[in-house]
Amino acid sequence: MNRWLLKTEPGEYSIKDLEKDAVTVWDGVKAPAALKNMRSMKTGDEVLIYHTGKEKAVVGMGSVVTDPYPDPEQDDERYVVVKIAFGKTLQRPVSLAVIKKSKLFPDWELVNQPRLSVVPVSVEQWDKIIEWSG
Repeated sequence: MNRWLLKTEPGEYSIKDLEKDAVTVWDGVKAPAALKNMRSMKTGDEVLIYHTGKEKAVVGMGSVVTDPYPDPEQDDERYVVVKIAFGKTLQRPVSLAVIKKSKLFPDWELVNQPRLSVVPVSVEQWDKIIEWSG
């Protein structure tokens, strides 16, 4: 099992939307590096949901419920989607400022590739985020 962080603009789709929907298609990813990461996802992988924009924080958890498949809204086979299921909203959001201040993960794509919308999460990173979230 792998773990991932998925970024979303909360004004477009938030953790509350995912909770309401229970399961959603995670789409709209266009960057080659993010698509490469999505193609590596498997059913059962865990995800952290990260709100971009003004929040800049990890706010929730979920899981991948389908392997990647071609985006039915695109005519280009490079684009893939997965379905994500809601897990829970974190008790305390974990801000990017806290993550950066810790200096534990200087090589994490969340920190050094801020525009990348799908990034892998190591076990150490996952465990620390969960610890910080209460």
